[in-house]
Amino acid sequence: MNSEIEQIKSRLNIVDVVGEYIKLEKAGINYRALCPFHNEKTPSFFVSPSRQMWHCFGGCNEGGDIFKFVMKIEGIEFIDALKLLAKKAGVQLKTSSKKYEEIKTQREKLLDICKKATIFFSTQLNKSKTGLEAKDYLMKRGLKEETIKEWKIGYAPSTWDSLCNYLIGLGYERKDIIDAGLASEKFFDRFRSRIIFPICDFNGQPVGFTGRVFNSDDEAKYLNTPNTLLYDKSQALYGLDKAKVEIRKNDSCVLVEGNVDCIMSHQSGIKNCLAVSGTALTPAHLGIIKRFSNNLILSFDMDLAGNNATKKGIDMALKNGFNVKVISMNSEKDPADIILSSGEDEWEKIIKEAKPINQFYFDLSFKDRDVKSVEDQKRIVSELLPIFKKIDNTIEQTYWIQKLAEKLSIREDDIRQEMKKVNLSKQEVEVQKEKAGKSRKELLEETILSMALIEPSIVETLTEEQKKLFTFLEKENNDSYIIMKSELLKEEDIDINEEWHKCVYEIEKIYKEEKRKKIMADIKEKEKEGSFEEVKKLLLEFNKLTKKDDKK
Repeated sequence: MNSEIEQIKSRLNIVDVVGEYIKLEKAGINYRALCPFHNEKTPSFFVSPSRQMWHCFGGCNEGGDIFKFVMKIEGIEFIDALKLLAKKAGVQLKTSSKKYEEIKTQREKLLDICKKATIFFSTQLNKSKTGLEAKDYLMKRGLKEETIKEWKIGYAPSTWDSLCNYLIGLGYERKDIIDAGLASEKFFDRFRSRIIFPICDFNGQPVGFTGRVFNSDDEAKYLNTPNTLLYDKSQALYGLDKAKVEIRKNDSCVLVEGNVDCIMSHQSGIKNCLAVSGTALTPAHLGIIKRFSNNLILSFDMDLAGNNATKKGIDMALKNGFNVKVISMNSEKDPADIILSSGEDEWEKIIKEAKPINQFYFDLSFKDRDVKSVEDQKRIVSELLPIFKKIDNTIEQTYWIQKLAEKLSIREDDIRQEMKKVNLSKQEVEVQKEKAGKSRKELLEETILSMALIEPSIVETLTEEQKKLFTFLEKENNDSYIIMKSELLKEEDIDINEEWHKCVYEIEKIYKEEKRKKIMADIKEKEKEGSFEEVKKLLLEFNKLTKKDDKK
């Protein structure tokens, strides 16, 4: 396999491959762009033609070769990235890995079965009597003929084994049909008397199905393919193959609950829309969406009662750097109903008026409540304080506390006292602790290390006091990330000495601010203990540190 990988790399230029997904601009002998994996205003994503590597020096700190890039931006595994790039490079894969061949063969077999099942369902929708009734139902809901065809919507007949017999007739084995999620262990059709929505992978290949009833007598409204080699409901996002380019282009993702909602949104012209496939929002969903945008607009049936799965998903999204907004709609209507009854312009208007998540929660909590009633005040406070407690930004948190106090005509201090009593659940605490992006201090340290690699003698310009602060320079650093960053700095048209002094000055300020904060914390601690002699010493140290900065 290694020789095939090298063949692919030798035939494909990373600049061309990456350039198919994002707009690159020349920067010396390299190329740069806004990182496609996180939001930023200043380009920190670099592609090096000489090294055939890419790296983001900003928030996400990711990098690699063409395979890693395609895997990340397409959201696929290495095997699929290998196939995609091999096809692009014109390389015939002849792997000696038995395991790889087994997986590849099985995947291709299941993909073929799902493709044939899609054709079967489509034929049933367009030719059988009940199928035509189902089609009529879809068209009454607003779907056009060409839309039904584009999304490959079908119908599963009411018989127990029509699909199974059809696939057996084509030469497929029972085990493979079961493994594709289309039949039960007893070999009966999994989907019966249902409208079928194929769920496709990134490349538009059907990998699973959602079956929806259209007769009110049926028990379960939706039925999904079980997890298979091709399909995982915790990762599946309906419409992603059609929406991924639009999500990146619009830098926002509209997330709805139903398949028809998603399709109607696309039909109306809002094509940056996805649907979750019969499950709550998961970390895997967020990871996939984040590859295309950090802006999430939710059209879910939401409430504030309890710690439900949707709220957990939103908490994860916020902690992973998403800007979350919520669409406010009449609870009796879904997006498809709005588009059908009020028109495409109304749906677009509602999306534009989506509220930031905390504003949505705030407004929802006050809905149908009497602000003069003590009982309602207690309910509002108990609903909103756990949400406010999870806000990292102090200024934003203070804004909402003040707004709540003003709306309820109670003291801000009383609300803060109540918030101290709020205990976040274990899962919420874990979400709170999720790793954030690199701090300004870490980025400066890396830049200083990179410049020291270019001009080792520049370290001698540091004063003895600065050398005590910059202990990280004494560590041996062979990190390929630092080496690559130094190479990029070398290629840029900058004055290393001037940039060095700027970074040293800024990081020195950060260190001293950290020292001041620590001294102040120690002063408060010593005051509590009654150690006033220690307090005097600490105050002298604090004043000495402050005077030094005043002289600069």
